[in-house]
Amino acid sequence: MTFAVGLTGGIASGKSLVASLFSARGADVVDADQVARDVVAIGTPGLARLVEHFGPQILDKDGSLARRRMRETVFADASQRQALEAILHPLIHAELARRKNLTTSAYAILMIPLLARTPMRKLVDRILVVDAPELVQLERLKARDGITSDLANAMLAAQESREQRLAIADDVLVNTGLIEDLAAPVAELHARYLALAQTTASGRQAAP
Repeated sequence: MTFAVGLTGGIASGKSLVASLFSARGADVVDADQVARDVVAIGTPGLARLVEHFGPQILDKDGSLARRRMRETVFADASQRQALEAILHPLIHAELARRKNLTTSAYAILMIPLLARTPMRKLVDRILVVDAPELVQLERLKARDGITSDLANAMLAAQESREQRLAIADDVLVNTGLIEDLAAPVAELHARYLALAQTTASGRQAAP
C-alpha cells in the first residue's frame, strides 16, 4: 500500500507548482482536479447526473460541461454548490483511490483542494498544506481565470478557511510566489516523506 501525502491549500495557493516540484523528485502525483474533470467527461455517468440535476444549460455545444457557466451557477447559490459536491465527491473519492493504488513511487502525492471537509482524508497518511495570504490568492485567481473581484471572493469564501486547513496540517509550506523559495523546503520534505514511507512499509510488513 503506497504511503500517500495529501497536498492541499486554498485556491490559487500554488498547489500545482509544489506538486510539480515533488514530481521532479520522482513522486507520483494524483490530481483531484484532473480526476474531477475526468468523472464528468462526455459520456460519463457523472456528467449525466449533473445534467439531470442542473439541466442541459450547463453543457457546451459539443456536449461537454460548460465549466465557467457551471462555476458561476454554483458559486452564486450555496445550495447548488452543495448539490454539486454531493454528486461529485463520491465519484472523485473512488477514482482517487483507484489511481492511488496504481502509483509505484516510494510515496505518492494526492493533490486534493477540499481535504479538510471531505472523507478523502482517509486516503492519505500525512497532510501538507500550501499556505498563501488571501490577498495573494485573490490576485492570482483574478489573473489566472480572468474573473471579477466579486467572483474571486465568492470562490475563496466557498472553500475551507485558512484556519481549517492549517488545523489538519502535518506540514506547512508557505508559498510567496517565488519558485526559488520552494526548492529547499520541498527537498527537505521529500527526504522526510521517503523516510516515513520506508518506516511505514516496514511496519506493515511486520504486522501479522
